[in-house]
Amino acid sequence: MIKAAVLSLLATLLVAQNPKVYSALGDVVYNSVESIEKLKEISKFSQYEEKINSYIKEVYIAKDIGFAIEAGDKRENEKVYLEKIRALSKINDFFHRKATDYFKSSMVTEDNELFSQTINSGLIDTQKYKSEILEYYFAHCVDMNATGVIQKYLDEDEILRKLQESSKKVKVTKKEIQEAKIRRIRQKDKAKQEAIQKTLEEELIKKKSDIRKEQIEELKK
Repeated sequence: MIKAAVLSLLATLLVAQNPKVYSALGDVVYNSVESIEKLKEISKFSQYEEKINSYIKEVYIAKDIGFAIEAGDKRENEKVYLEKIRALSKINDFFHRKATDYFKSSMVTEDNELFSQTINSGLIDTQKYKSEILEYYFAHCVDMNATGVIQKYLDEDEILRKLQESSKKVKVTKKEIQEAKIRRIRQKDKAKQEAIQKTLEEELIKKKSDIRKEQIEELKK
């Protein structure tokens, strides 16, 4: 029983590892494959679904070849394997760039959902963009949840948690002011429309009265 458990554990560890052949290049590809596959859950990446599926398939094929070379299988060629992971590395870089591009555009368009999806995709250098991520979050914290990367930042830093609380209070106040302003504008517009309507009705009544007077004068002649 114990022997079977040990063998099962070893098998799991082996599956989790990457081929050691050209690992400097291969690890970058293999360690991102799950994150790239999950991009299919983001609507912005729907146009790349076929490309993602093809890429994932080729990555696992390459991984099997890498393990075969490592095991001494002479049927596999190291040079061919190297060219394969180089090609995959370029595609991997493409998806990292697209994720970063969508992350940046989400802040411009204030797309909170896309912002959260990209920063939690595992393809963004969140340490590099930490200040931008937090700045955007605190500006929109009333309308979005702190999940994944942002929650991690908050858990690690008490000052950030306090800033979150104060930002939410300030944001609520600003929101209330904005709503009150909108109500005043609507009330003003309504009053203006009512005044216009009243003027039109008065002009119509006067016009009808003038017509009657003219008709009476005509009859007197």
